[in-house]
Amino acid sequence: MEPALSAAPPARKPKLVIAIIVDQFRYDYLLRFRDGYNAGLARLLDNGAVFTDAHYPHAHLVTAVGHSTYMSGAPPSISGIVANEWWDRETNQSVTSVSDPQTKSVGGIPGIAGSSPKRLLVSTIGDELKMADPAAHVIGISIKDRASILPSGHMADAAYWYDNDSNNWVTSDYYRAQLPEWAAAVNAKKTYRQFLGKSWFPFDAKDESGQPFCTMVAGTEARFCGNIEATPWGNEMIEAFAEAALAGEDLGRHRGTDLLTVSFSSNDYVGHAVGPDDPAVRDISIRTDRLIGKLLAAAEQRAGQENVLVVLSADHGVAPSPEVNKARKMPGERLSDFALTGAINDSLIRKFGPGKWLMPGQPAMIYLNLETIAQKKLDRSEVERVAADAARAQPHIARVYTRHDLAAGAVQQDAIGRAMMLGFNPERSADIFVLQEPYALFEAAPGSSHGTPYDYDTHVPLIFMGAQIKAGTYSQHVWVNDVAPTLAQILGVETPSGSIGRVLAEILQ
Repeated sequence: MEPALSAAPPARKPKLVIAIIVDQFRYDYLLRFRDGYNAGLARLLDNGAVFTDAHYPHAHLVTAVGHSTYMSGAPPSISGIVANEWWDRETNQSVTSVSDPQTKSVGGIPGIAGSSPKRLLVSTIGDELKMADPAAHVIGISIKDRASILPSGHMADAAYWYDNDSNNWVTSDYYRAQLPEWAAAVNAKKTYRQFLGKSWFPFDAKDESGQPFCTMVAGTEARFCGNIEATPWGNEMIEAFAEAALAGEDLGRHRGTDLLTVSFSSNDYVGHAVGPDDPAVRDISIRTDRLIGKLLAAAEQRAGQENVLVVLSADHGVAPSPEVNKARKMPGERLSDFALTGAINDSLIRKFGPGKWLMPGQPAMIYLNLETIAQKKLDRSEVERVAADAARAQPHIARVYTRHDLAAGAVQQDAIGRAMMLGFNPERSADIFVLQEPYALFEAAPGSSHGTPYDYDTHVPLIFMGAQIKAGTYSQHVWVNDVAPTLAQILGVETPSGSIGRVLAEILQ
């Protein structure tokens, strides 16, 4: 009789998962600025499983969409998170991905409406973890409400974000009626005050005699920084609050596995303002490396290095600014959203007569006024066709899709066509989808933006590090959607309900 083969012992589950997402962090930032990294990113690159070809498969690469995908594995077509904000047909108003008039903000100005994950149609890893083990603690943190709420999910113990009006960290009564003592103590310190009047100088500046990137003092020669979140100090506040949450919620020391999602938002504000080639982007990337190092050290001190699993990615990349691109003899254009919507509106008036044809929105996702279409007893698909033809005739427009095209799958079956279909949700998405040519932006100078299915927007870092992970460099093409099922495999929980990813078995011990 053949002896039975002994099964390998199951890998020990982590006590604490730290899911980090850096807002607007292209993959090439890992390479371009590598010589400046000596802390968190350096550790991840040296000791983690590093995927060099990780992408998002869908179009509409913006904060809410990327953050909802990260811990759910679901594209917008399934998750229902189609943009940061969209026109809601049911209530006939613009809504955000996390706006919830049934909730109230907690910790900030009394009576202000709160936010919640109710518009997210699928589960996240945090939800599956809580359903499997109600004792698990799940916390989400970011300056942006959508960036703290969407990755942490429906069942999170709390999600926290920064409220500019009160200069407080807040949550909503969806989660709890009042801030816990540790969060209230952070607010009582009024940390933001130490940054008022400061100037942002390069991290390696020998003194403050040079030119700062920006200043918190308006009316000076240097560029005005704006709000704190548009500076590296916003990320510092995020990291400090995350450390307070580790201690305050006793994360990593409960019976099962705890999850902390942390989104560093300031990189996005800076990138929008100056574009990816500005020295300020290198500077804030290096500073982010230092902050991630601090966060990992704090997590490992609490839970033990062998008990911490880390995953890091980004919600999207960013396009080069057209002016920089033209200077290096590359394509680059700035487009007018007013010219685009004006041309569409004029075309509809010429064809069908006067009326309010378009609802408020963005140039890439145009909502038609269904009341006008109904009043004039028109065929909606014909109105879409006329609008699409008008958009297609504008300069530097690569493709235009209609709702009927996407619903029927009547699109060019290439990567872009599939990305547009994965970004389309029939209940929430627009009627006309406009994709500009590569390197063309609907964004005022001098800044930049993102949102397209082109590689500079879809290609992001993806790194896992922990005792369960085989370190190394992995060059195969993967999706960020693979994060959720891979974590589900490691944690021994159900794969989130809308996931379209696969388990990255090649990195598992």
